[in-house]
Amino acid sequence: MPVPNLLQPPGRQAFAAFCHDFGQRFIVTVDTEEEFDWSAPLDRKAHSVVAVPALRKFQQFCEGFGVVPSYLIDWPVADSACAPEAIGDAVLSGRAEVGVQLHPWVNPPFVEDVNELNSYAGNLPFELEREKLHTLRDRIESAFGTPPRIYRAGRYGLGTRTAEILLECGIAIDTSVRARFDYSGTGGPNYREHPLHPYWVGKERELLELPLTTVYWGPLRQVGNVIYPHLWRAPTMRGVLARAGLLERIPLTPEGITAEEALRGVDIAIDEGLPVLVFSFHSPSLATGHTPYVRSEADLDALYDWWRTLFTHLARRGVKPTSVHEIMNSVQRG
Repeated sequence: MPVPNLLQPPGRQAFAAFCHDFGQRFIVTVDTEEEFDWSAPLDRKAHSVVAVPALRKFQQFCEGFGVVPSYLIDWPVADSACAPEAIGDAVLSGRAEVGVQLHPWVNPPFVEDVNELNSYAGNLPFELEREKLHTLRDRIESAFGTPPRIYRAGRYGLGTRTAEILLECGIAIDTSVRARFDYSGTGGPNYREHPLHPYWVGKERELLELPLTTVYWGPLRQVGNVIYPHLWRAPTMRGVLARAGLLERIPLTPEGITAEEALRGVDIAIDEGLPVLVFSFHSPSLATGHTPYVRSEADLDALYDWWRTLFTHLARRGVKPTSVHEIMNSVQRG
């Protein structure tokens, strides 16, 4: 049986179907990672985990809306006591879930050179990517007392054989595909042609791909995938088209996307019948001063207001929260 390649867009026959009472749902994924200077070259040692305790407040906030966050944890977080202290009880009781996020430059074994190309784990030699992923997966299970079932490659860096490793690790869902984005300019994957709809990876239907949700908005949105790639040399044109209300790319994240923009994106995704809307953001944004998006207490308040607005709107539109556990129990394998 050939190894499924996550870098290849699937045909429509691979699209997943869900049981009739599943309806439309949304899931909140948190890239739960160390803090580091996003503007500096990657460094194995120049990081901290001081923002991790802020997960506790976000967890309590989500519970108030009946949301079960999926925390995708990388090595520095998994290897510290902070995360189990903050969310361990919630994970064990099913009020939260943990998954795997591989940042290879801070994840043992430390063999490869630290550079941008190697920051995409799928570019590493197969055995090294495999050993790093197994090491991280086992550490997360040891820390939280439950096996992780979902994976996101750091920097969305899948490789041609990553699916093989995920299946070895007992991973049921990959959520590394960032549809509508192309990272090939820096040595990463190109997901421009990948669909938003969840789909099976391989004929055996053992691994479900849950792409991050990004939609085009505006009169030109039907040709967004044709127009947008040509604008990478002229980023100001992207702003011109967005301000003119002609074309806007909207990922479902509070980082760099206003609530008003996100609401437009949500409505498009719902109206187009997307069965699962995938939200994401980085855990260091839950404290001030660690990401470009949250520099002050006012920014942090705005982030929580963003989520409050989106959760309220989703409930108004009849879109309920879901979880990895529920998705795997609701997807049809036949």
